[in-house]
Amino acid sequence: MPRPSASLRHQTILTELNRTGLVQVESLSKQLHTSEVTIRKDLSVLERDGLLIRRYGGAQRLPLQREQFKEHPREQSATSNSASSGLHSAEPKVSNRKFAIGQLAGQQVNDHSRILIDFGTTTTAMIPHLAHVEGLMVMTNSMRTAQAVLALTPSPTLLMTGGTWDNQTHSLQGQIAEQVLQSYDFDQLFIGCDGLDPQRGTTTFNELFGLSQVMAESAREVIVLATTDKLGRRIPNLELPWSKIDTLITDADIPKDARQQIEQQGVRVLIAACEGAY
Repeated sequence: MPRPSASLRHQTILTELNRTGLVQVESLSKQLHTSEVTIRKDLSVLERDGLLIRRYGGAQRLPLQREQFKEHPREQSATSNSASSGLHSAEPKVSNRKFAIGQLAGQQVNDHSRILIDFGTTTTAMIPHLAHVEGLMVMTNSMRTAQAVLALTPSPTLLMTGGTWDNQTHSLQGQIAEQVLQSYDFDQLFIGCDGLDPQRGTTTFNELFGLSQVMAESAREVIVLATTDKLGRRIPNLELPWSKIDTLITDADIPKDARQQIEQQGVRVLIAACEGAY
């Protein structure tokens, strides 16, 4: 029997973890026909991605609480050297904004919708707010997002893009993912970004932004979720121009002139109220 790929092992581990709340290295090794050493490495990777908690002999499910949405490399690459300038003290405010944005994003989803959710902590923050949506189908390229979707009761129909695992973005990327997306028609795409350029659109540090463009082409409505700290970042890669974006959901700290510039390009700007999120 051929050995399962790393992405398949990870998906199996997360599915089992969601079902039982606890997994053991020994039983996973037998189930996946893989050595215990490989399973331990898999658990270490998934723990690093914030998807579970390692414990002796296995792992346990990570409680899906708002404070546990950790910064993703996509969202911390521009601020990773800012700890000495007081970044840590600002984290609760940023998390508060993401929760409020996620809450407002969830309100945009109707029953029986087919939605596409890109990787990122801001997009993942909307998942708990989808519990009220009936007959929902979600496709994602993110293991973290998939785990959050499976934790909903009842769980929506979940689809994964497939593709090649990218360690930089912690998501599935590549031609296979693009080909899969091209065969679907989605009602909405929810996508984050590294930067917001009021004149150009969303920007990214990641050079693998071709999948984002295919995602946008596969959805009838493109909704960007971004906190206002993304404004003003000098990032060279244009991910999506405003002409490809229908809605921006952000927080109340967006400057008036930036909002006007974005709205003048035909984009609806929704402001998430952060009061009372915690």
